[in-house]
Amino acid sequence: MMKKRVIWLISGINRRMMKFLIALALIAYIASVWGTYTSMRTIQENGELQIERKIEELIAPMREKIRDLEVSFTQKYPPVKFLSEKDRKRILLTGGAGFVGSHLADKLMMDGHEVTVVDNFFTGRKRNVEHWIGHENFELINHDVVEPLYIEVDQIYHLASPASPPNYMYNPIKTLKTNTIGTLNMLGLAKRVGARLLLASTSEVYGDPEVHPQSEEYWGHVNPIGPRACYDEGKRVAETMCYAYMKQEGVEVRVARIFNTFGSRMHMNDGRVVSNFILQALQGEPLTVYGSGSQTRAFQYVSDLVNGLVSLMNSNVSSPVNLGNPEEHTILEFARLIKDLVGSRSQIQFLPEAQDDPQRRKPDITKAKMMLGWEPVVPLEEGINKTIHYFSKELEYQANNQYIPKPKQARIKKGRPRHN
Repeated sequence: MMKKRVIWLISGINRRMMKFLIALALIAYIASVWGTYTSMRTIQENGELQIERKIEELIAPMREKIRDLEVSFTQKYPPVKFLSEKDRKRILLTGGAGFVGSHLADKLMMDGHEVTVVDNFFTGRKRNVEHWIGHENFELINHDVVEPLYIEVDQIYHLASPASPPNYMYNPIKTLKTNTIGTLNMLGLAKRVGARLLLASTSEVYGDPEVHPQSEEYWGHVNPIGPRACYDEGKRVAETMCYAYMKQEGVEVRVARIFNTFGSRMHMNDGRVVSNFILQALQGEPLTVYGSGSQTRAFQYVSDLVNGLVSLMNSNVSSPVNLGNPEEHTILEFARLIKDLVGSRSQIQFLPEAQDDPQRRKPDITKAKMMLGWEPVVPLEEGINKTIHYFSKELEYQANNQYIPKPKQARIKKGRPRHN
């Protein structure tokens, strides 16, 4: 009996031990499985994080582009005045992406008019008017005025033409075509649609003047076969066309004889006095003066010219009007003034005199004062400081792209003829 009890007790202990061992084994298994699961989970999470980072790196540029698109769709334009239908004009501006044209486009847009800019971008740049692209009152057309243009407009500001000697001497035949055929096309358009046309003529119609200062009654002293003739005579015949259309066809015309103008959006390497001197002074290079530097010029800031052009267009004055600054300075004085304002240590270098370079240039603006109530108001030093600031920014931008412009002279082409 006793023996049976002992056997039963041992077997019971064995069963409990077995259960305990099984339980331990089960716990160990579960712990092992859990450890494997958590380690796999950690590996998976790390992998997912790496994948997410990679995706983020790929998506980041796309997000930037989307933000840029959102900004472009919600572009902030300069403030534009609201004009009623009867006061708002449809205005065509040829050469409107150029130096003067783009500033004129700004004024006309801000005054509330509908502006169409036409330019073939020979010297104009889209960046000059890009801040208006997309505005409901603005349109930009890539077109050469040598070809006819069909458009409904109320006013035409005809500014299309290269204006700096290196540019118009580079392709004199194209310059002649723009000022003759281009003007003819714009006058034809004005006749068809009953628009008023303003011709941006030039003080160069006076040539190297024998009368000082130059009034609108002076006929000029121009070399018809010299290197500047393509521009000088081109503008003179453009004026002739305007008055022929006025007398024969009844087209309303306005003619502005523009004297030396400077300001932002000038090409730094266009070879004109202001851009040459400022660029050279900023870069510490010699300021190049052609001849003795005793030749005189009268410089006006671009905002003054723009106000004069708008005043002339909306006036009843059909005869030519000088728009310029009667404050006369020698080229040498101007070089020293820019050098001082820039704070440059550049030297002044004298080079041979350019052919047919006018010796004296000063407008008589009595007519503009009396009939338009217009005269320049921006002081010379203030305008130069604004232009220096603009050119400094341009140089910074160009330097980032490893390109610094140099003033260039007109190229005299030889050999193979150029087709136009």
